[in-house]
Amino acid sequence: MKGKYRYTILGLLFLATTINYIDRQIIGLLKPILEKEFQWTEKDYANIVFWFQVMYAIGYLLAGRFIDKAGSKIGYGMAVLWWSIAELAHAFVRSTFGFKIARGALGFTEGGNLPAAIKSIAEWFPVRERSFASGFMISGTTVGPIIAPAIVLGLANHYSWRISFVVTGALGFLWLIAWYFLYDRPERSRRISKEELAYINDGNVLPNENTKVPVVTLLNKKATWGFFIATFLTDPVWWFYLFWLPSYLTSNGMSKTEIAFPLTVVYAVTAMLSIAGGWVSSYFIKRGWSINRSRKTTMLVAVCMALPVMLIRFSDNVWISVMIIAVAAAAQTIWKGILLTTITDQFPRKAVSSVSGIGGLGGAVGGMLAAEGVGILLDAYKTGNNIQGGYNLIFVLCGLAYIIAISLFHVLSPQLKKVEV
Repeated sequence: MKGKYRYTILGLLFLATTINYIDRQIIGLLKPILEKEFQWTEKDYANIVFWFQVMYAIGYLLAGRFIDKAGSKIGYGMAVLWWSIAELAHAFVRSTFGFKIARGALGFTEGGNLPAAIKSIAEWFPVRERSFASGFMISGTTVGPIIAPAIVLGLANHYSWRISFVVTGALGFLWLIAWYFLYDRPERSRRISKEELAYINDGNVLPNENTKVPVVTLLNKKATWGFFIATFLTDPVWWFYLFWLPSYLTSNGMSKTEIAFPLTVVYAVTAMLSIAGGWVSSYFIKRGWSINRSRKTTMLVAVCMALPVMLIRFSDNVWISVMIIAVAAAAQTIWKGILLTTITDQFPRKAVSSVSGIGGLGGAVGGMLAAEGVGILLDAYKTGNNIQGGYNLIFVLCGLAYIIAISLFHVLSPQLKKVEV
């Protein structure tokens, strides 16, 4: 293992991602309370999600370029600072329009999380450990939603929904203190041994951090478009689970307090399997598999795990549906972790955040369009007194997205070769 400090850094990335997803999950958890207070329709809620996605798309793209220029320490710190302020701002909202503004601000600032995290992993981990590191970091996207129901619903039920936003917003400021004192690039860190630094840089070519890669150059690479299309098609699946799963459970007869346990089950299963998925790809490489074979095999396993969600329409038991969704959600986090790792496999570190930002734009645009579609579809089915039929159709589309995504990704990145930029 050659030293352990890189795992301290990984812990910070995990915590930031966890906080990031607590802040995202809160709107879905509070939806039953907020839609009653503000008289929301499904379309109103979808529009709030839509504006989060619009600004997330813009923020993700700009954050990628900014982080490649400013570096992980400054870039990540600024992102967490501003999204924590945006989260706190929700507590002072007095209208549906105000929620659109607040969620838009949160989306714009949260766009820096994954570009900064994946750049930090590229800096702190050798190739053979990156998929595990990405999987562990990505597990924060599920640990956040596990923790969120207890924090958010507990505060909302005992105090008010406004206090929920205050407390969750404050978490980011605590993280910033640790980040400031503990993080630096490996070659500049005083806490890392020479042995661990050599281990991290084994097989890596240290980049010229002052060299900028033009966006046009990145857009001319098939690998960039492979990542963009894959995220465009599959990120909306995760957004659907994150923002509509609480509503799906309440539509099955559960109360706003009863949904906390099944949500915890879904995200607990997802967290455990997402880490396992990242470990599997790294294990394959250590066994002598090529990077291409190990990554693509793990991605195919994830696709196979995601497909059973298409069969939920045949389930008449909500707990069977919950477990199918849990495995499908885990499939998405495994898929996303490996997909992000393929950026570091193909691109030099000086371009990692920029490519991540371009792909994140694709995922956010896909999520934006999906949010509008889900809102329109569910309102239509609700009018016909068959909202479960609307959810069943959406689950089928969720499964199909992976089949198309893995096919196109393989066509555009057939060997995961190094890209010259």
